[in-house]
Amino acid sequence: MKLSLAVMGWVALLVSASCSAITLKLDPQIDLLVLDGRKISGSLLKGADSLELDRGQHQFLFRVEQQRKGQKESTLAYQSVPMIVTFTAVAKTITIRLPALETKRELYHFDRSLNFLLVDEKGNEITSLRDRLPAAPAVDMEKAMVNYNRTGQIASVPRFAHSASETPSAVSLTADLDWTEAEHPSLHRWFQRFDEATRQQFLTLVKMLRTS
Repeated sequence: MKLSLAVMGWVALLVSASCSAITLKLDPQIDLLVLDGRKISGSLLKGADSLELDRGQHQFLFRVEQQRKGQKESTLAYQSVPMIVTFTAVAKTITIRLPALETKRELYHFDRSLNFLLVDEKGNEITSLRDRLPAAPAVDMEKAMVNYNRTGQIASVPRFAHSASETPSAVSLTADLDWTEAEHPSLHRWFQRFDEATRQQFLTLVKMLRTS
């Protein structure tokens, strides 16, 4: 009972805070790989068209992928280089606006120029730093971003330069809250909407209460 009340009280605070949170809108072509130094779970984004973020500095690693049309089985027709964007969020919504990517020339130019835009809910461009991650497809993207942030590159954020073992991954965070799906399904749905830093704070509190 103590745990349940504490959990629901914390959720009320999260819901209140979400009113001033920032919504990142996800284009179906965008494969979000790493957010603020942490790998993004595929199950976390399954069916989602947006993510909730805290106000402040954020860093994304993403790729643009296009499926081959007219095929019975889904195959990739195009996959961009891994792209990094760092920015400070103050708007209500943020959208990664992609240029036209129809011809081979447009795709070639996109990989080299990183000519996407970050725009707010009014269509105004958000100032950002961009770079590409020189990583092979088999490379662990989270570890690659740790190394990138440690080396003072164009879009590096030193506070995201931590190893994967220092904090729980998005997958383990979600697994730690599986018990809520049956007991508090609405809580489980809210949990999926928040950024990883908020989920970590919440789970730390839950673990303290469950062992007290």
